[in-house]
Formats: sequence, C-alpha cells, structure tokens
Amino acid sequence: MGIFSKLHGSKTGKFTSVYVSDCDTTKHECILKRDSNVTIIIDFTLAENVNAVKTVVHGKVMGVEMPFNLQNPDACIGSGLICPLSKTEIYVYTAVLPVLKAYPKVNVIVKWELKDEHDEDIVCVEIPAKIQ
Repeated sequence: MGIFSKLHGSKTGKFTSVYVSDCDTTKHECILKRDSNVTIIIDFTLAENVNAVKTVVHGKVMGVEMPFNLQNPDACIGSGLICPLSKTEIYVYTAVLPVLKAYPKVNVIVKWELKDEHDEDIVCVEIPAKIQ
C-alpha cells in the first residue's frame, strides 16, 4: 500500500483500493499543486447495509485538524454511489478536491472519511501530502 499505510476500515466497511490523481505512491507524500483539482477514488465493501453516506475531510497541519469545506458532503450524490448501499457489494466512490491557490504551502495529512447515517466511519484514509 505504500503511501496509504493508514487505511482504517470499520465494522461496517473495508477498503479494496485507494487512488489519488497525480500522486506517486512510491514516495512518502502526495504533491498537491495549488490552483488544481485532485481526484480521489476509494473502492470499498460493506459488512452491513447503509442508508446514507456523508464525506468528511480534514487537513491535519502540525497535529491540528482543520475541516475542508466540501461543496457537497452527501456522498450519495455525484460520487458514483447510489444509496441505500447493500452489504457484500463492491462500491466505487469518486470525489474531486479543489486545492485552492489561497492554501498555504505546507505539509498536511488529508484525512478522508466516509461516514454512515449514524455518523460512524465506514472507511477512513489518511494521505500524507505537501501543498505546493
């Protein structure tokens, strides 16, 4: 898994793969270029049925988590997921994260979570990154 060594499944969900556009997974961090968009694709399976999925994204800088404001946190709309989701199926979630020009040039851990209708993690990935 290389760069994505911090993958967290849950009692509800399990990763099958994670992809981040323009990220060299042989390196120890992804380079996120300001004034660009980054695509993340998460393939996962479920151990139980899920009625709703929301996306929660944080940037961790020097140990402090700061939320990324997403235009659409409802992962059941526009991400390839059609809710409700059934257990034992393989799902492909796709999202685009704008890396704004206003973001400072810093090292950051991008924490990307998919949560169920009870606000419990389905899956969570931490992506070490550098904003340039």
